[in-house]
Amino acid sequence: MIDGGEAVAAALAARLTVLKREKAATILAHVYSLPEVQDAADFVGDSLGLSRQAAALDPSIRVIVFCGVHFMAETAAMLSPGRTVLLPDPRAGCPMADMVSDEDVRALRREHPGAAVACYVNSTAAVKAESDVCVTSSNAVRVISRLAEREVIFVPDRSLGLWVQKQLPDKRLVLFDGFCPVHHSMLRTQVEAARKAHPAALVLAHPENTEELLELADFIGSTEQIVHHAGASTGTEFIIATENGILHRLRTQNPGKIFHPVAEWAICPNMKKNTLENVVACLEGGLNPVSVDPKVAVRALRAINRMLELS
Repeated sequence: MIDGGEAVAAALAARLTVLKREKAATILAHVYSLPEVQDAADFVGDSLGLSRQAAALDPSIRVIVFCGVHFMAETAAMLSPGRTVLLPDPRAGCPMADMVSDEDVRALRREHPGAAVACYVNSTAAVKAESDVCVTSSNAVRVISRLAEREVIFVPDRSLGLWVQKQLPDKRLVLFDGFCPVHHSMLRTQVEAARKAHPAALVLAHPENTEELLELADFIGSTEQIVHHAGASTGTEFIIATENGILHRLRTQNPGKIFHPVAEWAICPNMKKNTLENVVACLEGGLNPVSVDPKVAVRALRAINRMLELS
């Protein structure tokens, strides 16, 4: 028997199918989204995958509903000119992105003349516009290794920057002191406790985690890389050190494997603001369109397109 919650979700999903056809719309969802939103989406992925999807949509698509946070919707809007990009909940922001400003980047350039500026995709369009190239956790090492400059200013995530620096000792990264509150709330002691409870499990971690936690990881990668590694691994039990939204995809794609979160409360409240109800509502009413000032977009797109070229 279907319970009330499942019946509501099924009705909303059915309504969404009709609306997508009527509005010529597609649904893009980050892997940290709610499970029912991921299930209803046309594409689920990490920041790099979602960027590529937005840039390569069929010309018949007129509307993108972006189930992520604001900087992601901005990126989709810049990569899909002429399309309407809707954010189901306009309050879905990113604390890390808010930690760095365009003026911060200009100040760092003045302090380090001749350095390239690489910004993590978790940043505003204004910060991207001040940067030479954008990166994601999937491609940061590859992209930065291909830059001609030895010195690279990296904003805003210090943890990802430290991890990249370890992979590229010939580069000198100047790190901004930003971080992801969710990933930094996960502690080394929690990983140690999880390993004690599950001694056969492998630890898969995101590079946004702290350096001391990453020292315990068996594999470090982006959300998409974690998904692929778990699927390809001969291991059958894993401890996951990233936002818990990824567990839905991991468990769906690997029904014979076991996945433990480092912490049950490792949840990004902003990612969870996008619900199936407000996905339907925003598409139905054309609510919460996201746009970028054209002068900012032109400059930000240079950094985004260079990332796509180098990755």
